[in-house]
Amino acid sequence: MFYKTVEENIELCDREDLYSRERLLPSTPSHKTFDYVLVADKVDDDTDLKAQRQKAFIQQLEKKNISVTRILNDDKVFYGLRAPNETFEEYKYLLKVSDSCNWSEDEQNGIPLVTRIRIVHFILQNTYINTGENLHELFMKDVFETMFCLHELKKQKELTKMWAKWSHLFTDQPVREIKNYFGEKVALYYLWLGWYTKLLVPAAVLGVIVFLYGLAFFNTNPLIKEVCQSNVTMCPLCDKRCRAWQLSDSCTYAKFSHLFDNEGTVAFAMFMAIWATLFLELWKRTRSRNVSKWKVYDWCEEEEELILELVNDPNCQPKQFRHSYLRSTVVLILVTLMLVLILGLAHMLVVFRVVAAPLMSESNWGFIKDNATTVAVMLGAVLHYITIQVMTRVNRWVSFKLCDIEKTNSFAARERSFTVKMFTFQFFTLFSSLFYVAFFLGRINGHPGDYVRIAGWRLEECHPSGCLTDLFIQMAVIMVLKQTLNNIFEFTVPWLKNCVKRNTAKKLQRKCGHCYKACNHKQDCVELCDICKLQDWMRNFNLANTDAFSLFNEFLEMVVQFSFTTIFVAAFPLAPLLAFINNIFEIRLDAIKMVRLERRHVPRKTNDIGVWTKVLEGIGVLAVIANGLVIGFSSDFIPRIVYYHRYGPCATGIADTHCMEGYIKNTLSTAHLTHPAVQKDFLENQMTINNKINITQCSYRDYRSDDDYSLTAQFWLVLAVRLAFVILFEHVVVVCKFIAAWLIPDNPIQVKNNRLHDKLERLKEELRKIKHMNSSGVPQRLSTSLE
Repeated sequence: MFYKTVEENIELCDREDLYSRERLLPSTPSHKTFDYVLVADKVDDDTDLKAQRQKAFIQQLEKKNISVTRILNDDKVFYGLRAPNETFEEYKYLLKVSDSCNWSEDEQNGIPLVTRIRIVHFILQNTYINTGENLHELFMKDVFETMFCLHELKKQKELTKMWAKWSHLFTDQPVREIKNYFGEKVALYYLWLGWYTKLLVPAAVLGVIVFLYGLAFFNTNPLIKEVCQSNVTMCPLCDKRCRAWQLSDSCTYAKFSHLFDNEGTVAFAMFMAIWATLFLELWKRTRSRNVSKWKVYDWCEEEEELILELVNDPNCQPKQFRHSYLRSTVVLILVTLMLVLILGLAHMLVVFRVVAAPLMSESNWGFIKDNATTVAVMLGAVLHYITIQVMTRVNRWVSFKLCDIEKTNSFAARERSFTVKMFTFQFFTLFSSLFYVAFFLGRINGHPGDYVRIAGWRLEECHPSGCLTDLFIQMAVIMVLKQTLNNIFEFTVPWLKNCVKRNTAKKLQRKCGHCYKACNHKQDCVELCDICKLQDWMRNFNLANTDAFSLFNEFLEMVVQFSFTTIFVAAFPLAPLLAFINNIFEIRLDAIKMVRLERRHVPRKTNDIGVWTKVLEGIGVLAVIANGLVIGFSSDFIPRIVYYHRYGPCATGIADTHCMEGYIKNTLSTAHLTHPAVQKDFLENQMTINNKINITQCSYRDYRSDDDYSLTAQFWLVLAVRLAFVILFEHVVVVCKFIAAWLIPDNPIQVKNNRLHDKLERLKEELRKIKHMNSSGVPQRLSTSLE
């Protein structure tokens, strides 16, 4: 947050002399543990540039009174770092006089290890050698290999016993213990994930009910019967290779479509839109209640960064807030180009599906030949998943580079900027293909005699039973693959690395037993010998690496899942159930990985999940729009309603028949081979059934005249009702969302009263101290020193 300069032996002020009679803050107890460990390759030649830079950096740390313990192990050099108590006393004092960070547990109970680690981490990141290089640049030049903070063995075992075990799959999380060990940021992630998982229960139950509702009428639905008993001949689905086919051949597909495209879908989509709002509002209350207990309700990360910068260098200069229209324009252009690239990849996936379907229709394997379109959709979904994995790495690199161009003035601001960019890129990567399937598939392909083609290949068509099944297949494949494979790799990779590397630490443990047993693994009671120190450092060194954005990956994974669960839930009612099952395992998997398989995360103190709250609110609004459009335009809900009330047997006064009788035939138009344009689209060998019967006409899904292929009045009526439904749906749901947000305040009354009580007690305590100082003559000494 400041421009850095190297200063030596500078004190904030002589507070010890000033407050010798009465210390405002408790003294920080001495610790035998190390705050941080630096690792570098051993360099025997002292004249080597790498060795000189190592020495220069260690000297700069020593000038800041950080004690350094150097231990050799084969070809590695380990530097154990321990900051002086004066550093933490200065931090506590500045914390006390700050605007937003002046009331926290650190102030009352001394400096815990999580805060010591955070302070030392900041000092390390902002220490410069005489060449102007910081630690990050030294890492890039292989001067140092890595750095890490140490796990506390006793607390690590306690967390493993009560939390990080598969046997605790359905037990509550010890959020306070997580906060005391990993910091508030990690604790808020698990608190949010646990709350999200609990709120998924009603959504999952209702989704299963909607699915069972479709299953209950699986064999009795008149629309399914009409498809299965139809003798209608359908037009070929592709050029040259595809042949005309019987509508009854798609009986299974029609049954499957009804499971996810029925009357219950509309109610479920409305429920999920309101559920997203209730989830966020209730989460805000849960967050407020917990951060109030942790005394970080008003905490400001930027202000703490200011304090840390001052502790690191009392003569630092503030890094001013800056805005450059040139940089902003460059970033905007680059973001636009990146989104165009992502949309281009989605276009390529469309082309793949268009090409794959006709090629598979010529397969010698009967199953693939009969289900060419469905297999093409599934292969497209798998290819989409592979694209997601590749583009995730590209998106991360681009997001970091864009943040470098912006030159934000604090780490918190950089993190917010990176989060917005990375999520935007990931969202387009994940959902661009889904948006095509939901809103464009089967609507821009044209009709016989005037088909739309890409590079000579005809665009796909929807099944006569609707397009929603294609969207369901795409979502199901991506969601299942992404969650399952990601969790497998997330756990097995660090676990295998840990199994391979931990033998070295075990060998070192056998070399020393005296101090190890004397301390009984409590490393703050005695100073351990070098062998025992190295054994503990090697144990942490061999764990999987973590960085400042490790927790971001977990948040991104869950927020993307939240997007899948809400945005297109109308097409996939079982999405909340899959998300709930995944999260049950995700919580323990992340816990085991974080406690036992990864190096300790640098504890971050915060009072919120940051910009993710705004992202979730945006997803909630988008979910209302997307589900309204899916029901209105992607599903057959509106055409069925229009047919029931205007064109069906009941609307025309025909008795003794089901009101939806003849619906499928009503949605089909007929193409005659006598029309010149139609003759150009279909070859003679395509217009045969079973290679024997020549046909002179075929049907296709659309509302068009059989004479001139113009759109019929029914098309315009259905379109008008679709638009009216979308507008009505969105307004009703948005009003319900606003009412829910208004009825549920972000802060519970108990939290407000507790904060009021805490502030009053704090002011009373300060008043007592001032009165005591007045009676002791401290103010006179203070005024004299200031003069």
